[in-house]
Amino acid sequence: MLWKMRESFGLRVSEITGGGLRNAVPRESFSKVCVPTDKVEAWKNEFASRAAVIKNEYVSNDSGLHIEIEETTDAAQVVTETSQDAILAAIYATFNGIYRMSPDIPDLVQTSNNLAKVTITSEKFEVLCLTRSSLDTEKFDLANALTAAFEHAGFEMDLSGSYPGWTPAPKSDLVEMMRDLYVEMFEEEPNVMACHAGLECGILSTNYPGMDMISFGPNIRGAHSPDEKCQISSVNKSWSYFLEGLKRIK
Repeated sequence: MLWKMRESFGLRVSEITGGGLRNAVPRESFSKVCVPTDKVEAWKNEFASRAAVIKNEYVSNDSGLHIEIEETTDAAQVVTETSQDAILAAIYATFNGIYRMSPDIPDLVQTSNNLAKVTITSEKFEVLCLTRSSLDTEKFDLANALTAAFEHAGFEMDLSGSYPGWTPAPKSDLVEMMRDLYVEMFEEEPNVMACHAGLECGILSTNYPGMDMISFGPNIRGAHSPDEKCQISSVNKSWSYFLEGLKRIK
């Protein structure tokens, strides 16, 4: 919305503050902007129209989406027009979401990027992303694409905190053994699945190639979001399952 409406209404950005942590899906974003006095009403109408279109696009999977404006008097400084155009273009060009699904495991995300945090003031511009994949080559390919977009706009990029992917092995001996144990202990079939997430298993498998491993734990709700929480009642179940599994590993 900001990138498009700067053309028609002379919109100028004072601040943008969005998201929180690099490994969390952002929940909200706030922008302080200025428009010429004689274009305020037309801009408000255009804003409402565009907001309605966006909310309609997300009505099925984010019905609680709010896009609102209110007047303020504390937007004292704005970003220079040249910097603003470069910043908004770079953010707009940043890929966000699922990049590729796994060709081998149904419904598994293989590679993605999270546009996690944006901070813009008259003195600072910072964007934090978390790029992840079960394939390191594809992860770095996407990271290079992001780098190209920001460097083309004249900004510096820093790639850090990389951790290796973990290629799933759904038919491994350990998976089969733990599946049978789950049925034995809890009298129901477990939901065995691959996970698109950054886990220590990727680091371990890099240092110990060929090691068979799985990941399990208590129920997590709203993972990697500001609403993340753990179901306490499932902790003891996971612990007893873990202890019994250790007894059976030869």
